[in-house]
Amino acid sequence: MKNLILSLCACVSFSTLAQKNIDPTAEDISKAKSLREQYSKDDVAILESTDAVNFDYNSSADKITVSIKTNEHLMNINHRADIHKYEFYDSESSIENFKVKFRNEKDASFYVKDEPYKDDDLFYNDARVKYTSIDFPVQGYTYFYELNKKYNDIKYCTTFYFQDEFPVLKKKIVFTVPKWLDIELKEFNFAGFDIKKNITDTDGSTIYTFTLENAPAYFKEKDSPGRTYLYPHIMILTKSYAKGSKAGTLFKTHEDLYKWYASLVKLMQNEPEKLREKVTELTAKAKTDEEKIKNIYYWVQDNIRYIAFEDGIAGFKPDEAQNVFEKRYGDCKGMANLIKQMLVLAGFDARLTWIGTKHIAYDYKTPSLAVDNHMICTLFYKGKRYFLDGTEKFCAFGEYAERIQNKEVMIEDGEKCILDKVPLGAAAANKEVFTANLSLEQEQLKGTCQRSFLGESREYFQNIYNHFESNKKKEMLDGYLAHQNKSIKVDQVKMSDINNREQKLTIDYSIDIANKVSSFDNEIYVDLDFMNEYKEFQLKDRKTDYEFDYKTLYESVITLKLPAGYKVTKLPESIAVKENNYEVNLTYAVENNVIVYKKSFLFKNAVLKASDFEQWRAVNKRVAESYNTQIILTK
Repeated sequence: MKNLILSLCACVSFSTLAQKNIDPTAEDISKAKSLREQYSKDDVAILESTDAVNFDYNSSADKITVSIKTNEHLMNINHRADIHKYEFYDSESSIENFKVKFRNEKDASFYVKDEPYKDDDLFYNDARVKYTSIDFPVQGYTYFYELNKKYNDIKYCTTFYFQDEFPVLKKKIVFTVPKWLDIELKEFNFAGFDIKKNITDTDGSTIYTFTLENAPAYFKEKDSPGRTYLYPHIMILTKSYAKGSKAGTLFKTHEDLYKWYASLVKLMQNEPEKLREKVTELTAKAKTDEEKIKNIYYWVQDNIRYIAFEDGIAGFKPDEAQNVFEKRYGDCKGMANLIKQMLVLAGFDARLTWIGTKHIAYDYKTPSLAVDNHMICTLFYKGKRYFLDGTEKFCAFGEYAERIQNKEVMIEDGEKCILDKVPLGAAAANKEVFTANLSLEQEQLKGTCQRSFLGESREYFQNIYNHFESNKKKEMLDGYLAHQNKSIKVDQVKMSDINNREQKLTIDYSIDIANKVSSFDNEIYVDLDFMNEYKEFQLKDRKTDYEFDYKTLYESVITLKLPAGYKVTKLPESIAVKENNYEVNLTYAVENNVIVYKKSFLFKNAVLKASDFEQWRAVNKRVAESYNTQIILTK
């Protein structure tokens, strides 16, 4: 017992000593409180973070390697906090050190997990994640975080960002570039940030040091532009190297990038004969070449399931066409290759095409693996180029999704490549129209309605509707048409061909609306607007641009037949707003004893800029007030 007591005393003494060395100092607590006032929505701040980036040459593999040593000083600025520190790696990279230390430099000994990274959007990928959970018991508590990561091939190390999911008080990125390596450190989104750059030459290297102070955390907002548009970062453009007797060209131009892509395409072992029977079946009864093209394109959309696939080189090399055909699934590269091979079998000129979607800010002026994230097929037909994206279900031939419109493409052309752009579409191509012809019956609005969809509004609806289980389609459609409002009942629903990509989709139905009409003495009060489009689209406290799924033109026409013996004595205010990125119009008129209420919302560039928000909120307020204003009919 005596020995046990002595042991316990020793443990308590050690614990007390340890606590003295790791508990926050008075200065730490004061600093944490001050930072909490500055960053009220964050629990943790990074006091200082440094990425030291070094380059080497692996002679046995003839590749440039990249080593990154990261050191961070983390502080809890809230009462307590629990966070995760994590880092991804894959078959082209490795993590050689991942450690958390107390402020006295002793290991914190948090349990570190290393496991495959799972993503619902990816069927298979070789990514792994190393991570640990860190708890900060009190305000002002600090840890040091260390990470050593290595890329086996420089082409896979593309960008460095200054910001983090937590605010960073001082961020430093230091590149030590040996003289034998020709790279460009291309700067993006530096405007508006006080980033200091220092260049120092030594005998064997050039050292580039970039420093940014008081960098806010990444914005956590949905429907934002990709981070390549928002945050300051540096892209490594690796051009060439000459070390001793070894020399080589990497990605000096987009043509070098294409050569590497083309080398992967050459590794494919397509067996077109395995597709011939299906191609013959799809084209046998077609009366025109265009019909043959559509039959093949639409068959791939309808029958090949898109599943993302990332695994080393396979993340860049298209799967063989026969594999995608037989499995009935593939990623964008495999689907593009299948479309190409089927069209070539049918006698057309079709080519693989690389593209970066709207999510990425770059073009091929910056030759890097970060430039593109998607593959489609380009058809050369009657002097025109048509861009075919098999991953876009219900996309008609000649129509293009917003995410690839106006984006630069790199089209295979033998040993060379062709640069082009996907055409830019207009909002009118995606027009959605709602009409309602109503009358008053015993304090209820009754009548008939129609909704119609074109372009991407049609495609969007078709995707959602076809995603529902068969036994729930009617229930979901009725709820959608009723605006999820229990006071609205729909009936006699008739829809045009839901699977037709090339015609306007229409839905006709009858409607019965309660709780929108009341009468007192000789007056009737009507809430005619029961749709309230964009009423809740207020963008409160938002910091980043809002991106729509597609350019939007929404029009509505609601008519109300006046009851016998009544006239209109009050109508809501009409609104007419025309700005660079949007237009809003609400008008009321009385024509031949009928109130005609027209609305239109146009978002012509599929975006509301952050600079538009204040103005938009004022417009939105006027729209909401109009929606809430009753029409008064007097006998």
